[in-house]
Amino acid sequence: MKEPVLIIMAAGMGSRYGGLKQMDPVGSAGELIIDFSLYDAMMAGFKKVYFIIKKEMESDFRELIDNKAGRFLETEYAFQELTDLPAGFSVPEGRVKPWGTCHAVLSCKDRIDGPFAVINADDYYGPGAFHSMYEFLEKAEDREYFCYSMIGYQLENTLTENGHVARGVCEVSEDGYLIGITERTKIMWRDGKIQYTENEKDWFTVPEGTPVSMNFWGFTPSMMREMEARFPVFLAEALKENPLKAEFYLPLAVDQLLKEEKAKVKVLKSADRWFGVTYKEDKKSVVDSLQSMKDKGIYPEKLWG
Repeated sequence: MKEPVLIIMAAGMGSRYGGLKQMDPVGSAGELIIDFSLYDAMMAGFKKVYFIIKKEMESDFRELIDNKAGRFLETEYAFQELTDLPAGFSVPEGRVKPWGTCHAVLSCKDRIDGPFAVINADDYYGPGAFHSMYEFLEKAEDREYFCYSMIGYQLENTLTENGHVARGVCEVSEDGYLIGITERTKIMWRDGKIQYTENEKDWFTVPEGTPVSMNFWGFTPSMMREMEARFPVFLAEALKENPLKAEFYLPLAVDQLLKEEKAKVKVLKSADRWFGVTYKEDKKSVVDSLQSMKDKGIYPEKLWG
C-alpha cells in the first residue's frame, strides 16, 4: 500500500483574507490555523502535503510554509487555474470564480496514485481527526465499492456564537456509513437551540449531536478518476444554467457516487471542536482555545521550534 498523502485546498485564501501577508496569526508564536493542521497531520503520520494554490500566491505562500512546516514535511505545490478545463470547453466571458473543490483537487491528478485526504486550509480540525483519517487511509482498498471516508463533527462543535453559517448536515446509517448530505446555508444558535431556515421566515430545529461535514475527506485513487470523468458532464450543464458561478463541489461528486451505489463512505466520528474565523468576532475565541491547548500540553509553545 502506498503512504497516504494530504491535499490542502488553499486557492481561496488570498481573496478571503485580502492577501496572504495580511493573514491573522492565531497562535502565540505567530502560527496560522494551517500550521495547526500541518502539525496534527505530521503527528498522525502524514509525511507529504500538496498545497493547491493560485500561481500568483506562490511566493507569499512559500514564505509561510517552507521555513516552518516545510522543514518537517515534504511539500509540493499545485495550481488551480480557471483555464484548466477538459478538451472542448473554454472559460465563459466574465467568469472569474474557480470551478469548485473537485476542480481544485484535480490539480493534483497527475501526481497522486495512492490514498489521499483533503482539507480546507483555513479550518482547524483537531488532532483526533487526523489520526482517525490516517489510520483509515492506511488500510483503504477499493473492492466491491470505492472505499472512502469523511470526518463527521457534532454540529454544536462547529457553530459560532456570532452569526449563521453553512453546514453539510449528514444522514448516517446505523453501521456508520454516509447516506447523504444536505447543505443548510443558514444554520445557527437561536434561543438556546440549533435551527436553520431556507426562507428567513420558518425555522427548523436540528438536534445536538447531528453529524456534519467540514470538508475533511479520505479517498482512494479512484476518486481522481471519477472526478475527472464527471467534470465534463458537470460543465455541460453548468455552462447552460449558471456559467459565471456554478461550482463542482466534492460533496456533490460523493453524493452522485452514493446514489449510483459505487462508493461507501465511512463516517469517522470526531469529538474535536472545529474552529474557523467565519466572522471577525470569532478570532478571539479561536486564539484563546488554541492557547488553552498549548497550556495543556496538547501543542508545544512553538509548533515548528
